[in-house]
Amino acid sequence: MFKEKEEKSKMQLIDILPITLTSLCIISQIILVFTIWGNYYDYDYLVYIGYGVWSLSIIFGILPIFTFKRKGGVGKRESYIKTKVLVTSGVYSIVRHPQFLAGILLSLACALISQHLVVVLLFIPILIGTYIDALRADKRLIEKFGEDYKRYMKKVPRLELFTGAIRLIIRKIKRRNGFKS
Repeated sequence: MFKEKEEKSKMQLIDILPITLTSLCIISQIILVFTIWGNYYDYDYLVYIGYGVWSLSIIFGILPIFTFKRKGGVGKRESYIKTKVLVTSGVYSIVRHPQFLAGILLSLACALISQHLVVVLLFIPILIGTYIDALRADKRLIEKFGEDYKRYMKKVPRLELFTGAIRLIIRKIKRRNGFKS
């Protein structure tokens, strides 16, 4: 019994390690961008692109909260992450993990705004850690929703924004022309 608890606690540490390291890297990026290394090389156009990417990250970070609350079968006093229904519409028709994508976009925005090597290099562990977390989330969601989630995985990419947008457009065109998606 003691061994079982020990294995479970080790498993939990392994599960939270990527998100913890990712969070620390993002916080470090934000602090560095706005205190020390903002627009390091004076490429203003990269700063403007960075703020555009940052805006996109805000959208992909906030929309899931409202989508889950409205369509996820969540009770009035429950957290939005306590969904009981597989949500495949709205932002979830573009990517399966929009809040993970938001973290990646936020990190990319910091790299573009800062342009300093340290901030840019911090993007790498953020990308890797977020991808690992998205893989683990897919496994948990397959356990929770089964075959429905597997079908959803075939239609909607994990984190690839442009692929997801193109697939969504194609699905809408096919539906409009009477093809089954």
